[in-house]
Amino acid sequence: MPILINEQNLALAAKTVAVPTYDRANLSPGILHFGVGNFHRAHMAVYMDRLFAQGIGPDWAIVGAGVRSGSVVTREKLKKQNWLTTVVELDPEALSARVVGSMIDFVPVDTQANLAALVDPRIRIVSLVLTEGGYFIDSATGQLATDDLAVQADAKNPEAPVTVFGLIVRAIALRRAAGTAAFAVISGDNLPGNGHLTKQTVVGLARLSDPELADWIERNVAFPNCMVDCITPMTSDRERKIIEDQFGIVDLAPVVCEPFRQWVIEDNFPNGRPPLEHVGVEFVNDVAGYELMKLRILNASHASLCYPAALLGHHFVHDAMADQDIVGFLRAMQSRDAIPTLKPLSGVDYTEYLEKVLSRFANPMIGDTIPRLTRDGSERQPKFILPTLQDALVDGGSIGGIALELALWCRYCQGHDETGHSINVEDPRAADLKRRAEHSGANPQDFIGNHEVFSRLGENERFAAAFSHWVDQLQSEGVRATLRAYAEG
Repeated sequence: MPILINEQNLALAAKTVAVPTYDRANLSPGILHFGVGNFHRAHMAVYMDRLFAQGIGPDWAIVGAGVRSGSVVTREKLKKQNWLTTVVELDPEALSARVVGSMIDFVPVDTQANLAALVDPRIRIVSLVLTEGGYFIDSATGQLATDDLAVQADAKNPEAPVTVFGLIVRAIALRRAAGTAAFAVISGDNLPGNGHLTKQTVVGLARLSDPELADWIERNVAFPNCMVDCITPMTSDRERKIIEDQFGIVDLAPVVCEPFRQWVIEDNFPNGRPPLEHVGVEFVNDVAGYELMKLRILNASHASLCYPAALLGHHFVHDAMADQDIVGFLRAMQSRDAIPTLKPLSGVDYTEYLEKVLSRFANPMIGDTIPRLTRDGSERQPKFILPTLQDALVDGGSIGGIALELALWCRYCQGHDETGHSINVEDPRAADLKRRAEHSGANPQDFIGNHEVFSRLGENERFAAAFSHWVDQLQSEGVRATLRAYAEG
């Protein structure tokens, strides 16, 4: 009979899964976390669970919080199991499962309840996982989107906030008035300079209603940057059934993830922090180098492998990683073009990091798909590929692999694979991309002349020549032969 995971059943669950070895009754809150989704529970919650298992930092337990309707559903599920989560690591050698107990409460999804938790002096860190689009950034200016209706609502009525950031601003004002030290705010979203962006949104929102408070926040509240990494798929009935069948556990909201996680944090916590260095978290003075490494190696490899994979008929990422022509292209592009644009990081071997990334992508248990990676290329390529091209051009570095990657994207946007099967190009600019891609045979520069995507990079003669060369070769020789030709140099 499967065991419903909760505090009372932990002893029974311990027969098949690892369970907390610490007394959760001795934990007290130190972190309030907004966005209790899969990534948070696979990442921060696991690190904290490991810390408590060592008997360290019991006053840093996590309290969940949220402002959206989805948080109500998550809270109800987790409440039934005493805030416990089963985390299954998808190791291709053997699955392993652990019941994580580092979250001890979840605030009702209500403005006053959230504010009461935020002003609790025991809360010294507020953490966020909101997704990349949750920071109210104006895509044109990169600044706070002041025309957003939710931003305007919080600016007009700051005492009754509707957004996470409005809650934070109001709570800081209340803590300041009460003489309570400010908490640090840390983002766990996969955004370069995520601390800077969080600060920009909080300070910008405060400035709309109370400029003096905004100045105080700028001077007194810490927003550490961090780099986070752990591939965490969505949980479906498939994963729930695996957990029930293999471990005899019923969990209403389980999490599956890869057996790898990394967390690099700027060590800027004036009001204290948990000693997470004991469980593998890296605290550094500057996270920028680590962020750039991840963007230009991991994210760029994801963004690069998907187009040749789609054109060659692969559906799953792990199948693409079994294709040596795709892997050879990735290794060559990274070693020749991308890695040379990175400055040395103490103790980091970029080639070793690349090989670890490639082995992670090859994990068949993750089940990641090529269609997911190909989606929204006109937004992903400017983030993960074009900055490397820009730096390589400025430095006079190699650009052959990057030019080929962009030519493969162009070929993909034509809307059919190597066998003639139709491809659904999911992109906000799909129609324009397809039109330009279809003209690329006669005029390759029409594709890279798209200023909305490439800015003025397409006007660079060296890049335009390299791109045109690969467009011609893909048309005459095909994808596989072109990948081999590039990898062989």
